[in-house]
Amino acid sequence: MRCFLLIIAVLFIGCESNPKKESNWIFLFDGKTTNGWRGYNSNEIPPGWIAKEGMLMFERKDLQLEQDYEGGRDLIYYKEQFDEFELYLEWKIPPGGNSGIFYHVQEGYNFPGEASPEYQLIDDVNYTKIHDVTEYNKSFGESEPEKLQDWQKTGANYAMHTVSEGVEKVLFPAGEWNSTRIIFTNENVEHWLNGVKLLSFVPWSEEWDKLRNSGKWNDYPDYGKYKTGYISFQDHGSSLWFRNIKLKKIVY
Repeated sequence: MRCFLLIIAVLFIGCESNPKKESNWIFLFDGKTTNGWRGYNSNEIPPGWIAKEGMLMFERKDLQLEQDYEGGRDLIYYKEQFDEFELYLEWKIPPGGNSGIFYHVQEGYNFPGEASPEYQLIDDVNYTKIHDVTEYNKSFGESEPEKLQDWQKTGANYAMHTVSEGVEKVLFPAGEWNSTRIIFTNENVEHWLNGVKLLSFVPWSEEWDKLRNSGKWNDYPDYGKYKTGYISFQDHGSSLWFRNIKLKKIVY
């Protein structure tokens, strides 16, 4: 009996030392309608966004070139704001496509990225064959500005954290489905692509602050300051396809 009680006590202590639990999946897209979604800084669905054949889609007839990019049709899931979470979704883009997943989004800015971190989605292989990024990258002092930089590639925490050294990234070609997972806690953030963990970082850490204050976000004083917010998809001038969009809250 004494041994049995000792075992129960050990198990109880073990549970107390690891209080983190996960709730059930919340499906942000029902597969049939745009219910729960609207435009950033808008009460309406931006033109081009539709629900069709189990996909949340942004349809464009022509690819908008990077140098002509105007944006303005970003989409947010407005029903709830999230702080610590695990987000999973599947996506594809066309050749030369570009988009991103924002989180901790707050409205009132010109675009979500002024204040919100972004998991980058882009056609790593073909983007610079179609778009001219030279002048843009020159503004950041890049030595080879005509090339897509590591901080601009799929899976990066855009303009902050790049894929960890030694990681073999698996990115399926433009037009094929990829899966993304973002795990965010106040102690650690992970970016996953097609089952491979690409990178991790500690938000609001000394390293995070150094990156935050030494590059693109130097001109955006509110970047990364929010600890809760909406989930958002970026319109960056190309057609987009998303499906199986779901999220787990991480609770303690």
